[in-house]
Amino acid sequence: MQQVEHAMPSRQSAWDTAGVRPAEQFAYYREAICQAFMNLTPEPAAAPGFPASVEHVRLGDAAINRVSFPEHVVRRSAADIAESDRSCFYLNLKLEGRCRIQQGDREISLSPGQVGIFDSDRRFALLHDRGPQLRVASFWVPAEALRERLPASFDVAAARVSDDPYVGHLIAETARTLCDGALRLTEDEGVRLFRALIELVAVSLSRRSRAGAAEAEGLADATTLALKRAIHRRLREPGLAVADVAEVVGISERYVHKLLARSGSSFTDYVIDHRLDGAARDLRDPATADRAIGTIAFDWGFSDLSHFTRRFKQRFGCRPRDWRAKASS
Repeated sequence: MQQVEHAMPSRQSAWDTAGVRPAEQFAYYREAICQAFMNLTPEPAAAPGFPASVEHVRLGDAAINRVSFPEHVVRRSAADIAESDRSCFYLNLKLEGRCRIQQGDREISLSPGQVGIFDSDRRFALLHDRGPQLRVASFWVPAEALRERLPASFDVAAARVSDDPYVGHLIAETARTLCDGALRLTEDEGVRLFRALIELVAVSLSRRSRAGAAEAEGLADATTLALKRAIHRRLREPGLAVADVAEVVGISERYVHKLLARSGSSFTDYVIDHRLDGAARDLRDPATADRAIGTIAFDWGFSDLSHFTRRFKQRFGCRPRDWRAKASS
């Protein structure tokens, strides 16, 4: 590929499809972004020709890529990842148009002025779908430059960091300043400003993680409470199954097990223990003194009297009839 303007400073490279035949423009653009970024798989637009430009400015180990293009989709496939020998995060400042970033189970949308981050080591799709001509400033962030500022084993999921209520505006302004002044600043000045940008992003991600963990913890607590209430409402039903309460609460059977394990129990033990508690209360209640032990057991969802007796003794240290006898003595 021939780059334009050979006399450019060594830390800058640029490509433009303007001087390329329309039928070859998309292939030229594809090769340019693979050189400027990493291995990527763009999908051609339906219209003939592909007016696009790519400008790469080095910032020490990092870089800014300023790209202009029509509507299209860019993917990073498993094969692209396997062929790359470095890891990075992309920090994108949207300049014109809109982009939807899909990675894992997340999708974020960037409009002009917004900044989002995503991981080169995970497959993604960039849907540049609101043009006709779109522009983005994409910061190539070495993975270690961000990870060294985050807690160990921190999971950096796709996120729109410019939304942060405390530092989001600083992230957007710093990204814009660095984008606009990349070549007016010396490389050392650019590197220092880039480090300040990554510090702000790390602060936002760490805050988001703490808030997300607290929110998830609160949601899990509320869901566990709803789950236990659903179990207690149907506690007397023989054959009560995980699927029955999962459907009522609106969660998966697997999540039922996870929530109960989180509170130190299994579904079976939780149900049996609370059935036994109910039966124990009835056995000591004078109002049910004339009812047979087997009837009380069956009323509390047990279908096997010997099993009920064995579990009752394990829980309370005596047989049901001895438990009842103690209450009347």
